Amino acid sequence: MTIRFAREEDILRIDQLLLQVCQVHHQGRPDLFRQGGRKYTDEELKVLLQDKNRPVLVAVDENGWVEGYAFCILEEHGGAMTDHRTLYLDDLCVDSACRGRHVGSRLYRAALDLARELGCYNLTLNVWSCNPEAMAFYERMGLKPLKVGMEAVL
Repeated sequence: MTIRFAREEDILRIDQLLLQVCQVHHQGRPDLFRQGGRKYTDEELKVLLQDKNRPVLVAVDENGWVEGYAFCILEEHGGAMTDHRTLYLDDLCVDSACRGRHVGSRLYRAALDLARELGCYNLTLNVWSCNPEAMAFYERMGLKPLKVGMEAVL
């Protein structure tokens, strides 16, 4: 398996993985996530893949098959916060058929390496509470809670 930056020819496969992620979220929060939805259109993905501040990593097998992805966002902080850079891990997905083969941990570690290369202070992410498998994965990777999001459904 190789981790590399995503390319335009990966979009069809990324689309399939985006559907898997949305399905997981739809099962956990059908009030917020549509059945069969996707986070990005193909046109949005084409633009995103050119944005140096929004790197997308993919894990590919020896045949070039994309087994997973990690969408990242480089953030600059200041103002009331100390000046620092953060790599925000916006979305990490491993194909359901490839789970248990350490694809996710390899993608996560590649994102950590990228954060270090970019001079970031930290790597952050959010996890939906309706996705306990993802929460457990990130805890195994050594992440600790940074803040807690709360809601009141009206």
